[in-house]
Amino acid sequence: MSKGSLAVALLVGAWAAGQLGAAPWPAPVSPVIPEADGYVAIPNAAVPPDRKHVYRAVYNATQKADAPNHLLPALNMAGSELNALGVAGVPLGNAKFVVVFHDAAMDGILSDAAYRAKFKVPNPNLPVLRAMKKAGVKLFVCGQNVAFAHVDPRNIAPEVAVASDALIVLMAYQNDGYALLSF
Repeated sequence: MSKGSLAVALLVGAWAAGQLGAAPWPAPVSPVIPEADGYVAIPNAAVPPDRKHVYRAVYNATQKADAPNHLLPALNMAGSELNALGVAGVPLGNAKFVVVFHDAAMDGILSDAAYRAKFKVPNPNLPVLRAMKKAGVKLFVCGQNVAFAHVDPRNIAPEVAVASDALIVLMAYQNDGYALLSF
């Protein structure tokens, strides 16, 4: 092993062992959606959030949560981006977010009674759905999935509108310039 390779190996080993010290990062902040992942402002970051920019994203929510008492991945990610924009001082009106639920993510938008009947725990997604609706996020569920799964629309959280079809919603918003983010 050369001296250079040995030095690199020692540095990597020291870093992995925590011997070089950790950077003093502040705690993440969640000013908009407290239940979602927080945001750490990065000094001198490349491509920081811009207060004047309008952010358009349509979240394709298909994944279920890791556990019944966890948030849906799409809700956590949309919430964390709302937190990022909030920390940066971007007005919520500049966050044009849409979340479309279908497939395995549909369980996360069930009413609390329906969710408790299925999973024996309260639905942790409901406070997030309420906060997102209040923040201006548009929330849809695929009507085709609702129909084929024989879900009573009365068992869906009132913040979520039943759309004709998830893919129609995704195409419509992408055609209007929204970035597609899938979780």
